[in-house]
Amino acid sequence: MRIGLFATCLGDTLFPDAVKATAILLTRLGHDVVFPPGQTCCGQMHINTGYQREPVPLVRNFADGFGDASIEAVVMPSGSCAGSVRHQHRIVADRYGDAALRAGVDAVAAKTYELSELLV
Repeated sequence: MRIGLFATCLGDTLFPDAVKATAILLTRLGHDVVFPPGQTCCGQMHINTGYQREPVPLVRNFADGFGDASIEAVVMPSGSCAGSVRHQHRIVADRYGDAALRAGVDAVAAKTYELSELLV
């Protein structure tokens, strides 16, 4: 399976070994792991602290980066980021986005997993 690995902003800055271990594990399990370029924060911190409009560019960037049809699953070593992508991104897209953003968010959310979900 071709997996887009989302490093998460905290994983990228504070826990890079966890992200590397995730990539190694998925590769050893036979998956093709890719890191879509231009990854940033998923926007969860903004949304959770009341900034509803500000994460629109982050949500759009995420949907664009992981919306590539060749990516069969989006995996991240963070349950809270996975939850944000699945639930909060749709709320942001509904309130402040357009039809293209909503479609992109829905497509990516449907193939998003926290690492342990994919493994079991």
